[in-house]
Amino acid sequence: MEVHNTVEDKVISEVDQIFAAFEKDGNPGKYCTCKQCRMDVICYTLNRLTPHYILSSRGASRVQSDNLECQQKAADISAQILEGLKRVKHNQRPNFDHSGVAGESEPDSKLPVYNVPAIMGRIFNGNNFSPVSDAVVELLWNGELVPMKDRNWQNPYSLVPNTDGSYSFWPAADLASSANKRKIFEYTLRINAPGFETLNHFFKIPVASEIRIAGFFSLERTFKLPDLYLFSPGEAEKNGYL
Repeated sequence: MEVHNTVEDKVISEVDQIFAAFEKDGNPGKYCTCKQCRMDVICYTLNRLTPHYILSSRGASRVQSDNLECQQKAADISAQILEGLKRVKHNQRPNFDHSGVAGESEPDSKLPVYNVPAIMGRIFNGNNFSPVSDAVVELLWNGELVPMKDRNWQNPYSLVPNTDGSYSFWPAADLASSANKRKIFEYTLRINAPGFETLNHFFKIPVASEIRIAGFFSLERTFKLPDLYLFSPGEAEKNGYL
Protein backbone atom coordinates (compact mmCIF):
# COMPACT_ATOMS: atom_id res chain seq x y z
CA MET A 1 0.00 0.00 0.00
CA GLU A 2 1.40 3.41 -0.98
CA VAL A 3 0.01 6.70 0.28
CA HIS A 4 0.60 9.60 -2.10
CA ASN A 5 0.17 13.34 -1.71
CA THR A 6 -1.26 14.65 -4.98
CA VAL A 7 -0.52 18.27 -3.98
CA GLU A 8 3.19 17.44 -4.10
CA ASP A 9 2.88 16.41 -7.77
CA LYS A 10 1.13 19.65 -8.67
CA VAL A 11 3.62 21.85 -6.83
CA ILE A 12 6.66 20.17 -8.35
CA SER A 13 5.15 20.33 -11.83
CA GLU A 14 4.26 24.02 -11.59
CA VAL A 15 7.61 25.00 -10.07
CA ASP A 16 9.40 23.16 -12.88
CA GLN A 17 7.30 25.00 -15.46
CA ILE A 18 7.99 28.38 -13.84
CA PHE A 19 11.74 27.80 -13.68
CA ALA A 20 11.78 26.57 -17.27
CA ALA A 21 9.98 29.77 -18.32
CA PHE A 22 12.54 31.87 -16.42
CA GLU A 23 15.41 30.23 -18.27
CA LYS A 24 13.64 30.53 -21.63
CA ASP A 25 12.80 34.23 -21.19
CA GLY A 26 16.24 35.27 -19.95
CA ASN A 27 15.17 35.39 -16.28
CA PRO A 28 14.21 39.10 -16.11
CA GLY A 29 13.42 38.80 -12.39
CA LYS A 30 16.96 37.55 -11.67
CA TYR A 31 15.76 34.51 -9.74
CA CYS A 32 18.33 31.83 -8.93
CA THR A 33 17.35 28.70 -10.87
CA CYS A 34 19.80 26.26 -9.28
CA LYS A 35 18.58 22.91 -7.98
CA GLN A 36 18.75 24.02 -4.34
CA CYS A 37 16.64 27.16 -4.79
CA ARG A 38 14.13 25.16 -6.80
CA MET A 39 13.84 22.64 -3.96
CA ASP A 40 13.56 25.43 -1.40
CA VAL A 41 10.62 26.94 -3.30
CA ILE A 42 8.95 23.51 -3.44
CA CYS A 43 9.44 22.94 0.30
CA TYR A 44 8.25 26.45 1.18
CA THR A 45 5.09 25.91 -0.84
CA LEU A 46 4.30 22.39 0.41
CA ASN A 47 4.75 23.47 4.04
CA ARG A 48 1.96 26.02 3.59
CA LEU A 49 -0.58 23.90 1.73
CA THR A 50 -2.98 21.23 2.98
CA PRO A 51 -1.87 17.83 1.66
CA HIS A 52 -4.32 15.64 -0.24
CA TYR A 53 -3.58 11.94 0.11
CA ILE A 54 -4.84 9.11 -2.08
CA LEU A 55 -4.46 5.34 -1.87
CA SER A 56 -5.76 4.02 -5.17
CA SER A 57 -6.39 4.72 -8.84
CA ARG A 58 -10.02 5.44 -7.90
CA GLY A 59 -8.75 8.21 -5.65
CA ALA A 60 -6.64 9.63 -8.47
CA SER A 61 -9.65 9.62 -10.80
CA ARG A 62 -11.76 11.44 -8.22
CA VAL A 63 -9.09 14.13 -7.88
CA GLN A 64 -9.26 14.73 -11.62
CA SER A 65 -13.07 14.97 -11.57
CA ASP A 66 -13.36 17.61 -8.84
CA ASN A 67 -12.87 20.50 -11.26
CA LEU A 68 -14.01 23.42 -9.10
CA GLU A 69 -12.00 22.26 -6.10
CA CYS A 70 -8.97 21.67 -8.32
CA GLN A 71 -9.20 25.19 -9.72
CA GLN A 72 -9.22 26.66 -6.22
CA LYS A 73 -6.28 24.51 -5.19
CA ALA A 74 -4.38 25.54 -8.30
CA ALA A 75 -4.87 29.21 -7.40
CA ASP A 76 -3.68 28.57 -3.84
CA ILE A 77 -0.63 26.70 -5.14
CA SER A 78 0.29 29.48 -7.55
CA ALA A 79 -0.01 32.13 -4.84
CA GLN A 80 2.22 30.18 -2.45
CA ILE A 81 4.80 29.48 -5.15
CA LEU A 82 5.06 33.18 -6.00
CA GLU A 83 5.55 34.01 -2.33
CA GLY A 84 8.12 31.23 -2.07
CA LEU A 85 10.05 32.61 -5.05
CA LYS A 86 10.32 36.00 -3.36
CA ARG A 87 11.41 34.53 -0.03
CA VAL A 88 14.03 32.21 -1.53
CA LYS A 89 15.40 34.96 -3.78
CA HIS A 90 16.23 37.11 -0.76
CA ASN A 91 17.28 34.25 1.55
CA GLN A 92 19.52 31.96 -0.49
CA ARG A 93 21.39 29.28 1.44
CA PRO A 94 24.94 30.56 2.05
CA ASN A 95 26.49 27.06 2.19
CA PHE A 96 25.35 26.03 -1.28
CA ASP A 97 26.86 26.70 -4.71
CA HIS A 98 24.12 28.47 -6.67
CA SER A 99 25.70 27.85 -10.06
CA GLY A 100 23.37 24.87 -10.36
CA VAL A 101 25.97 22.17 -10.90
CA ALA A 102 29.02 22.64 -8.71
CA GLY A 103 29.18 20.95 -5.34
CA GLU A 104 26.83 18.11 -6.22
CA SER A 105 28.23 14.63 -5.61
CA GLU A 106 25.49 12.72 -7.42
CA PRO A 107 26.23 10.67 -10.57
CA ASP A 108 24.35 11.08 -13.85
CA SER A 109 20.64 10.58 -13.14
CA LYS A 110 20.26 8.38 -16.25
CA LEU A 111 22.59 5.67 -14.91
CA PRO A 112 21.63 2.86 -12.50
CA VAL A 113 22.57 3.67 -8.91
CA TYR A 114 22.48 2.42 -5.36
CA ASN A 115 20.22 4.81 -3.45
CA VAL A 116 21.53 4.47 0.08
CA PRO A 117 18.77 5.45 2.52
CA ALA A 118 19.14 8.32 4.94
CA ILE A 119 20.80 7.18 8.16
CA MET A 120 19.32 8.40 11.44
CA GLY A 121 19.86 7.81 15.15
CA ARG A 122 20.31 9.31 18.61
CA ILE A 123 23.21 9.56 21.06
CA PHE A 124 22.85 9.55 24.84
CA ASN A 125 25.03 10.06 27.88
CA GLY A 126 25.53 6.55 29.27
CA ASN A 127 25.90 7.86 32.81
CA ASN A 128 22.56 9.69 33.14
CA PHE A 129 20.74 8.72 29.88
CA SER A 130 20.29 12.34 28.77
CA PRO A 131 20.70 13.29 25.06
CA VAL A 132 24.23 14.36 24.14
CA SER A 133 24.33 17.97 22.96
CA ASP A 134 28.04 18.54 22.28
CA ALA A 135 29.52 15.94 19.95
CA VAL A 136 30.86 15.51 16.42
CA VAL A 137 29.54 12.52 14.48
CA GLU A 138 31.36 11.22 11.40
CA LEU A 139 30.08 8.70 8.85
CA LEU A 140 33.04 6.77 7.41
CA TRP A 141 33.57 4.20 4.69
CA ASN A 142 37.04 2.60 4.52
CA GLY A 143 38.29 5.29 6.90
CA GLU A 144 37.12 8.19 4.68
CA LEU A 145 34.23 10.60 5.16
CA VAL A 146 31.24 9.48 3.10
CA PRO A 147 30.11 12.07 0.50
CA MET A 148 26.62 13.37 1.13
CA LYS A 149 23.74 13.80 -1.31
CA ASP A 150 24.23 17.57 -1.27
CA ARG A 151 25.48 20.32 1.00
CA ASN A 152 22.30 20.37 3.05
CA TRP A 153 23.47 17.08 4.59
CA GLN A 154 26.58 17.56 6.70
CA ASN A 155 29.39 15.07 7.31
CA PRO A 156 30.76 15.50 9.97
CA TYR A 157 27.53 16.28 11.81
CA SER A 158 27.73 18.49 14.91
CA LEU A 159 25.17 17.92 17.64
CA VAL A 160 23.66 21.00 19.29
CA PRO A 161 21.26 21.29 22.27
CA ASN A 162 18.05 21.63 20.22
CA THR A 163 18.61 18.35 18.30
CA ASP A 164 18.05 16.17 21.43
CA GLY A 165 20.98 13.94 20.51
CA SER A 166 19.67 13.21 17.01
CA TYR A 167 21.88 13.01 13.92
CA SER A 168 21.21 12.22 10.26
CA PHE A 169 23.17 11.51 7.11
CA TRP A 170 22.10 10.92 3.52
CA PRO A 171 24.95 9.41 1.49
CA ALA A 172 25.24 10.28 -2.18
CA ALA A 173 24.00 7.67 -4.62
CA ASP A 174 26.66 5.20 -5.78
CA LEU A 175 26.95 4.03 -9.38
CA ALA A 176 25.82 0.49 -10.22
CA SER A 177 26.55 -1.71 -13.25
CA SER A 178 22.84 -2.36 -13.79
CA ALA A 179 19.49 -2.26 -12.04
CA ASN A 180 18.43 -4.85 -9.43
CA LYS A 181 21.96 -5.56 -8.25
CA ARG A 182 22.57 -5.95 -4.52
CA LYS A 183 25.45 -4.45 -2.57
CA ILE A 184 26.33 -4.28 1.11
CA PHE A 185 27.50 -0.86 2.30
CA GLU A 186 29.70 -1.14 5.40
CA TYR A 187 29.94 2.03 7.44
CA THR A 188 31.56 3.24 10.64
CA LEU A 189 29.94 5.88 12.82
CA ARG A 190 32.61 7.68 14.83
CA ILE A 191 31.49 9.90 17.72
CA ASN A 192 33.74 12.31 19.59
CA ALA A 193 32.48 14.39 22.53
CA PRO A 194 34.33 16.29 25.29
CA GLY A 195 34.66 14.19 28.45
CA PHE A 196 33.68 10.92 26.74
CA GLU A 197 35.56 8.06 25.13
CA THR A 198 35.46 7.98 21.33
CA LEU A 199 32.79 5.57 20.14
CA ASN A 200 33.07 3.63 16.87
CA HIS A 201 29.88 1.89 15.79
CA PHE A 202 30.06 -0.49 12.79
CA PHE A 203 26.98 -1.35 10.72
CA LYS A 204 25.91 -2.60 7.28
CA ILE A 205 23.12 -1.55 4.92
CA PRO A 206 22.01 -3.84 2.04
CA VAL A 207 20.90 -1.81 -0.99
CA ALA A 208 19.41 -2.86 -4.35
CA SER A 209 20.30 -0.72 -7.36
CA GLU A 210 17.63 1.29 -9.17
CA ILE A 211 17.36 3.01 -12.54
CA ARG A 212 17.07 6.52 -11.12
CA ILE A 213 18.41 8.64 -8.28
CA ALA A 214 16.08 9.22 -5.34
CA GLY A 215 15.20 12.90 -5.54
CA PHE A 216 13.33 13.51 -2.29
CA PHE A 217 13.91 12.62 1.32
CA SER A 218 11.29 10.25 2.68
CA LEU A 219 10.91 8.77 6.17
CA GLU A 220 9.88 5.55 4.43
CA ARG A 221 13.41 5.24 3.08
CA THR A 222 15.52 5.66 6.19
CA PHE A 223 17.86 3.35 8.07
CA LYS A 224 17.35 3.75 11.82
CA LEU A 225 20.34 2.92 13.99
CA PRO A 226 19.89 1.80 17.61
CA ASP A 227 20.38 4.37 20.34
CA LEU A 228 24.09 4.80 21.13
CA TYR A 229 25.58 5.65 24.53
CA LEU A 230 28.76 7.55 25.38
CA PHE A 231 30.72 6.96 28.58
CA SER A 232 33.46 8.74 30.47
CA PRO A 233 36.91 7.10 30.15
CA GLY A 234 36.79 3.71 31.87
CA GLU A 235 33.06 3.81 32.63
CA ALA A 236 31.97 1.57 29.76
CA GLU A 237 34.23 -1.29 30.85
CA LYS A 238 33.27 -0.84 34.52
CA ASN A 239 29.56 -1.06 33.68
CA GLY A 240 29.98 -4.13 31.49
CA TYR A 241 29.50 -2.48 28.08
CA LEU A 242 32.91 -3.69 26.81
